[in-house]
Amino acid sequence: MKKLVTILCAATVGLFSASAIAKPIKIGMAIDDLRLERWQKDRDIFVAKAEELGAEVYVQSANGNEQTQISQIENMISRGVDVLVIIPYNGEVLSNVIRDAKYDGIKVLAYDRLINGADIDFYISFDNEKVGEMQAEAMLAAKPEGRYFLMGGAPTDNNAKMFRKGQMNVLQPQIDGGKIEIVGDQWVDSWLAENALKIMENALTANDNQIDAVVASNDSTAGGAIQALDAQGLAGKVAISGQDADLASVRRIVAGTQTMTVYKPIVKLARTAAEIAVKLGRDEKPEANSINNNGKKDVDSYLLEPIAVYKNNLDATVIADGFHAKDDVYQK
Repeated sequence: MKKLVTILCAATVGLFSASAIAKPIKIGMAIDDLRLERWQKDRDIFVAKAEELGAEVYVQSANGNEQTQISQIENMISRGVDVLVIIPYNGEVLSNVIRDAKYDGIKVLAYDRLINGADIDFYISFDNEKVGEMQAEAMLAAKPEGRYFLMGGAPTDNNAKMFRKGQMNVLQPQIDGGKIEIVGDQWVDSWLAENALKIMENALTANDNQIDAVVASNDSTAGGAIQALDAQGLAGKVAISGQDADLASVRRIVAGTQTMTVYKPIVKLARTAAEIAVKLGRDEKPEANSINNNGKKDVDSYLLEPIAVYKNNLDATVIADGFHAKDDVYQK
């Protein structure tokens, strides 16, 4: 009888072990703003890969509101997620809610944007300083001299500051040498095109339309600026940068109204992030290729390389990668 009990206990332990192994990792994905095309793509790719790996993913969008995002993260904590994947609206205000998550044993992955002053477990993004350098280099190639307007991203976004640092790495020597003049510098709240439109309209008025280049930090802000330029007959005459390789932006590049964009292969970013999130949920250590200090700790990080995209390499980059279909880009 004792032998039978021992066998039954062993079988029960085996069942519990198998159950624990089979339990899916629950991931909460808190996204800044799904009104932007970029984040819709990231979400879809991330969720597909995570589900392929056996995870369950809950997604919520803060629509550009920091208090909403904090509430959504609190909700995910209460739902008992294993991992939080956060694309922060404001990476400076999440330390308290992340402390709560860590208290509950939840791992935290900062996606694309670093979260400062918080005990996060991992960070995945691109070399964002290099993105800014690419943007500035493209503007100098198009307009080696002249009057430049700087259009930054959301002031709450740590990446926007990194883009600006990269831009100034390239522009400052030309400013010091008198080759270019900065005639305005504005940050675009929430990265929204309508905000960029108003800023560009005011900049054109203030400068009597005498602007040669706009260093726009992403495609949404570039799109708003180009609307204002077009109203003054300047679209295609003023050089303008971008980032994210949105479909609208690559179509503008084909049309000649936007000079370039920076393509960040988000298929690789999102799939790698999903793999990292699942590893974190299993208490495994993801591979890092960089370390970034967020003001609280040195954070293991994985950074991917961005790619500058112009009219002459659209086919070899965003189209070859399947990021956009050729017929969609060229509207055939």
